[in-house]
Amino acid sequence: MIKQLQSQNKNRFDQVLTEVRARRDEFEKKRHVPKDMIAQLKKMGVYRAHTPQCFGGDGSSPMEFLKLIESISEADGSAGWVASFGSAAVYLAALPEETLAKLYANGPDVAFAGGLFPVQPAKRVSGGWIVNGLWKFASGCKGADILGVGIGTGEGGKPLTAVLKPEDVEIIENWEVIGMRGTGSHDLLVKDVFVPDEWTFVRGGTPTIEEPISQYPSIAYAAQVLAVVNLGVARAALNEISLMAGRSGITGAPKMADRAYVRISVAKAEAKLRSARAFFYETTESAWESILKGEGVSADQTSMLRLAAAQAAREGASAVQTAYLLAGTSAIYDGHPLQRHLRDAMVVTQHAFLNESMYDGAGSVLLGVQPIKGFI
Repeated sequence: MIKQLQSQNKNRFDQVLTEVRARRDEFEKKRHVPKDMIAQLKKMGVYRAHTPQCFGGDGSSPMEFLKLIESISEADGSAGWVASFGSAAVYLAALPEETLAKLYANGPDVAFAGGLFPVQPAKRVSGGWIVNGLWKFASGCKGADILGVGIGTGEGGKPLTAVLKPEDVEIIENWEVIGMRGTGSHDLLVKDVFVPDEWTFVRGGTPTIEEPISQYPSIAYAAQVLAVVNLGVARAALNEISLMAGRSGITGAPKMADRAYVRISVAKAEAKLRSARAFFYETTESAWESILKGEGVSADQTSMLRLAAAQAAREGASAVQTAYLLAGTSAIYDGHPLQRHLRDAMVVTQHAFLNESMYDGAGSVLLGVQPIKGFI
């Protein structure tokens, strides 16, 4: 019976990935992943993976979730990016328990999207905040059940995330970019909306639900779930080169597989990608085992999580670049898969959580000096 259920789940999983591949041009044209596709991702368990188990969540480990996002990203980078926000339940766990009960009252499959920056000032009133402002990069906002925006408390404390209903937010559709077009990372506009205190939380704040996943470093995890997208995109790019390898060029040159430089380049890209992937999952497993042992996650482990995320993003992009260069003139045409892979992979490396400063911060920790502010 268990094997039968596993087979059914795999079939459903494969069906959704097939649909993602078939519709990726649609996502890019519309500049967002439509709600009916979000519904399919919900059925896959993306948005319940880290919902607290007491509210019907699956209790998935970080490794399970990251590998799920990697698989979706191999089918389409934008879909993987949007699905990665299923991890948001990790920091939503800092909401009051009573608020979480309301949030999951209709089930554990809640899709969250946030435009958290730039942090905007909010007016303090009795019982909450009057929120106004414009926020950028709200990936997945058009398919979200709830939306978050970053507000400054003006009281010397950490910035808060205010959670709002979609009807309280205007989406400014201005996501005009080169890569990751399907993420729908538009701006959010809020005008004079009252947000009760119980619907605000400190991102990375102390969780109110005591479950193992709530102890995982949320900011490091936010970097991981985005970086793993490039592992999936890179795998898709190298698979594309494998498909092309047996074809003859229009100039009459030998097939790609018969050229030594192609074989060498593919082997090197494969080795580098697998090495980065192994480092990525090794650090994840180490942190998770520490949590399960009751030891928590150390500052050194958190630093390694962020370093491994930055490295995965970059090695993934490097593998895609290698594939694109090997493909020659075929890859310069609109509609070629490597066009999308290249554009998507380079956007991942530009994220603030995955930029060059991550190496500076990790190096500081390794050498015992003060890391850059906000790194750990």
